[in-house]
Amino acid sequence: MGAYIIRRLIQAVIIVIIVTALVFFVMRMMPGDPILFYLSQDQLFSMTQEQIKNVRHEFGLDKPIFVQYVDWVGNSLKGDLGYSLTDRQPVDQLIASRLPVTLYLGGIAFVLGNFFGIASGMICAIRRGKLTDLIVTFLANLGITVPTFWPGILMIYLFSLKLGWFPTHGFVWPSVNLGQSLKQTIMPVICLGIFSLGGMARQTRSVMLEVVRQDYVRTAWSKGLAERKVITKHVLKNGFIPLSTMIGMGIPAILGGAVITEQVFNISGMGRLMVDSIFSLDYAVVEAIVLISAVLIVVCNLLVDISYGWLDPRVSYS
Repeated sequence: MGAYIIRRLIQAVIIVIIVTALVFFVMRMMPGDPILFYLSQDQLFSMTQEQIKNVRHEFGLDKPIFVQYVDWVGNSLKGDLGYSLTDRQPVDQLIASRLPVTLYLGGIAFVLGNFFGIASGMICAIRRGKLTDLIVTFLANLGITVPTFWPGILMIYLFSLKLGWFPTHGFVWPSVNLGQSLKQTIMPVICLGIFSLGGMARQTRSVMLEVVRQDYVRTAWSKGLAERKVITKHVLKNGFIPLSTMIGMGIPAILGGAVITEQVFNISGMGRLMVDSIFSLDYAVVEAIVLISAVLIVVCNLLVDISYGWLDPRVSYS
């Protein structure tokens, strides 16, 4: 187990380096000068070329690109994620103010999507071929194929503009205004969780239909055990390895969905910050978000791999 974890950690570090390096160099190759976003029009007209070069030197943008990358890696290891040219504040402070919003909405969507997805898949497998199975399977397929922004636009039109039940945009913490927070949370959470719900429902149904044919399950039925006990103790537990993989894959899906969902509902989270930073060539913010996302994803994948041995003792890490 120890040797396996070390190998996976080495692989994780390599993946993070490759991903961050690609984003770093691609951002530098995009057309435009980030200093032009940093300086106002009045400053640009009043400053000389020498002064503009001094500003570029202050942010290290006059160095060779490989030197900039090495400097960024070294500073990141020290906890210094740089300075935002657009918001004019340290990147770590900027992310600290936006990340909790994305984690809050994404966490709720992640938990509810997986819970209801597993429950729906179990119902479909138990009621295979019946009307319930057909309806839930159709909705699950629809949830997987529909773009994230489309249900958001439909819900804004129906529940906000027509019925007036929910606000069209914004976010408030429950500690500030519980009622307003619930209204502003429902639609974004549905948009973020619809994909994971549909995918988990399909996967659970497939796994349960495969496991339920095994001899030990038929033996459990023949012993007269209750349906709930057979499903939870024998079927679901033994088929949870592929489900745990789906759960691990759901985390990057939530992060990716936040980019679109936060734009649709005008929520000041990490997703919207990422989009705004890309358009304004705010290198430090984009690179920091990619670094945090990559680390989070590889850690979750590592935990999922390790969980296989706990879920199934027959799994060997040698």
